[in-house]
Amino acid sequence: MLIIGLTGSIATGKSTVSSLLTSQHHLPLIDADLIARQVVAPGTPGYNAIVSYFLPTTPDLLLPAAAPSSPPPLNRAALGRRVFNDPEALKKLNSITHPLVRKSMLQQIIKAYLCGHWACVLDVPLLLEAGMESICGAVILVTCSPETQFQRLMARDGERLAADAGGREQAEREARKRVESQMGMAEKERRVEEWKKDGRGWIVKNDGGLEELKLRVGKVIEEVAKYRRGVWGWSLWGCPPFAALVAALNWWRTKKRMEKYRGEMGGKKGKAKL
Repeated sequence: MLIIGLTGSIATGKSTVSSLLTSQHHLPLIDADLIARQVVAPGTPGYNAIVSYFLPTTPDLLLPAAAPSSPPPLNRAALGRRVFNDPEALKKLNSITHPLVRKSMLQQIIKAYLCGHWACVLDVPLLLEAGMESICGAVILVTCSPETQFQRLMARDGERLAADAGGREQAEREARKRVESQMGMAEKERRVEEWKKDGRGWIVKNDGGLEELKLRVGKVIEEVAKYRRGVWGWSLWGCPPFAALVAALNWWRTKKRMEKYRGEMGGKKGKAKL
């Protein structure tokens, strides 16, 4: 089974693409953001660990409980503020949540494989930043121009940002800060270009409308499926040891490629400084 890594920056339309992949192309979706919320739901081990560690220093960590007998949910905004400028706190939060997220992802990947799907979609906003492309057999990056990205973010979150920041002008500054805080789109495209060299990377431009996006996504899946279905796909599904070997080889090859790429980019930066 092919694991397709889907990623993109904030407000580029990644969620729309993931919806198209599930609704129109019937691929199972493994949503990292959804899993991240599930593993810290009230009563879970992740929730208990976060409350135990952060509650003494974060008075507004918990929201009002839905019922007297149920544990109060996490105030995710307060938790985000708590770790925003504290590397040690962020490291602790990641040490709690990341293993739980990875475990859930693995379980869902195995389930998709056992159900006979030829591919599944791993939707991870920080796929490239976290180095998780190493477990994927293909990568799809959703991009758009910075101005389109900013306009979509304001259309989606403008009112909330204005209320939190204290005005439209402050909201626009916050929106631009959020866009700029993520890995630059140019850098992400360079990373995926490495995948395109052997036909395993696709960049989906999303500056147009929904119908145009549907056509582009359909073309990508058609190209992916061309090489992953048929005898090869059935061989991987029907022989788990062979599938595991292919997965291990893909992981090793991807890891070596990205190490080489990072080394080359580091060398270029060093020369530029001279």
